[in-house]
Amino acid sequence: MFDPALLQEIKRRAPEIEAARQLPADLAGKLIQAGAFRLCVPRSLGGLEADPAQLLSAIETVATFDGSAGWCVMIGATSGMTAAYLDPATAREIYGDADVVTGGVFAPRGKAAIDGDDYRVSGRWQWASGSGHCRWLMGGCVVTENGKPRLLDGDIPETRMVLFPASDAIIHDTWHSSGLCGTGSNDMEAKKLTVPQRRSASIATDKPVESGPLYAFPIFGLLALGIAAVGLGLARRAMRELEILAERKVPTGARRGLIERPATQADYARAEAQFRSARSFYFEAVAKAWDRAQTDGAIPVGLRARLRLAATHATETSAGVVDAMYNLGGGTSVYHDSALQRCFRDVHVVTQHMMVAPPSWELAGRALLGVKGDLSML
Repeated sequence: MFDPALLQEIKRRAPEIEAARQLPADLAGKLIQAGAFRLCVPRSLGGLEADPAQLLSAIETVATFDGSAGWCVMIGATSGMTAAYLDPATAREIYGDADVVTGGVFAPRGKAAIDGDDYRVSGRWQWASGSGHCRWLMGGCVVTENGKPRLLDGDIPETRMVLFPASDAIIHDTWHSSGLCGTGSNDMEAKKLTVPQRRSASIATDKPVESGPLYAFPIFGLLALGIAAVGLGLARRAMRELEILAERKVPTGARRGLIERPATQADYARAEAQFRSARSFYFEAVAKAWDRAQTDGAIPVGLRARLRLAATHATETSAGVVDAMYNLGGGTSVYHDSALQRCFRDVHVVTQHMMVAPPSWELAGRALLGVKGDLSML
């Protein structure tokens, strides 16, 4: 879906993206015009409402040219799923403009105090990726009433995503990171904002207003898959960079070029097999879940578990592939202008996201084994 010229521009400007610590405004504008951030917005609002394979392939493609750009596409695109949970009038108010990008943080680190038909919202959230080119931001909040958390059945605190104009938020310049440096993942803060309750949604307890099969996909599951797509893109990029390097490099003290060494050939082949295997399982799980979403309008727990399993496996495998390419590159890999070095740093930030971190193996395994427990994060 992307113009090859735009992808090459993203690749060429990767050092600029990293130095700026956010997407340059003109590049963000070009991705907006390409529809990158409308992939999950309902067609009823002028969005693309793409099938998951198309969404994830788009994220993977951009990440192959620059990890930070791919991450920003992932965050902006998956945030559009929220539109399906809002009443139509509110959804149109926020998502009706084709140039709108939303972003934010699902973690309930804020408080939304009930005040009539409004919330009084305060909180500070880390990892507000892409907030610099967002018009609306959303933050996960614990709903409070009379100074105490409002409880649902089972004495679980009610949490909701609350949306507010980006201009109402305070952005703290905190994103000084080892990798994905160009994502602008700064802290965002809200101080006693008055937000209508209708500008909120619970992805845990609410049902989508939109009936399309895309919205049968679990939001947390789709987010994990999007994160893995960035990892897959970085792995493929690292392999391409190693191919280029191996053709011209003769390691110090060696007589044969890097590409001629049996160890290089074996390690590259092993990485290729691991990458393709993980990617095949990933898209196979997505295809099976998509079939069920189209036929039944719902995805059972077993398939949701496999979606998360495939996402975590693809992310972990991608990191291993990047590590192998980085090691094969030898001393060349350590220089700041090496794409292998940037892939190495980027992929090891990807692996730290809670949606694909080691505990997600336990979450998937618990569901697959039929062990009782909280499966709301699947």
